[in-house]
Amino acid sequence: MDARLTNLLGVVALAASDRVAATVTEPVGCGGAHPAALVQIAGYPGESIEALRRVVGVSHPAAVQIVNRLVAEGLVERRPGPDRRTVALHLTAAGDAAVARLLERRAAALGDLLDPLDDDERARLGSLLEKVVAGLADDRPDALVACRLCDRAACAGARACPLQHTVVPAA
Repeated sequence: MDARLTNLLGVVALAASDRVAATVTEPVGCGGAHPAALVQIAGYPGESIEALRRVVGVSHPAAVQIVNRLVAEGLVERRPGPDRRTVALHLTAAGDAAVARLLERRAAALGDLLDPLDDDERARLGSLLEKVVAGLADDRPDALVACRLCDRAACAGARACPLQHTVVPAA
């Protein structure tokens, strides 16, 4: 293993993480798992608190607290779920706007990291990162965790998500 390469990757990963954390809090009004929860609900409207809990990696009581806070902020609403025991989570108009701002700010912060690269270098880095991302998960639950703050529209169409292989075809 090349110690310098892993060190460089660690520096970039930490810088990216710090920048994303600093930019996604404002649109949501709180940090921690709240921004990822909001993005997840945007991508999968109607999902349950339990499904949300698994993606953001918190306990059920913590997930309930996150949802309570997002509801109090006017970003999420609870609707009846498929059975009496569950609720379906949906964004409000304010929640949609917050997700748009969050993803915009995230893209700008991460884009700044790429400023030193020219177009050819960006293309090469993109190809390499697709390989790295494709190896992050072998199943859908792990892919959802890896992509919990992703702009899903960026990996739609011809430029499919590198984790598309984790989607199980419908029977």
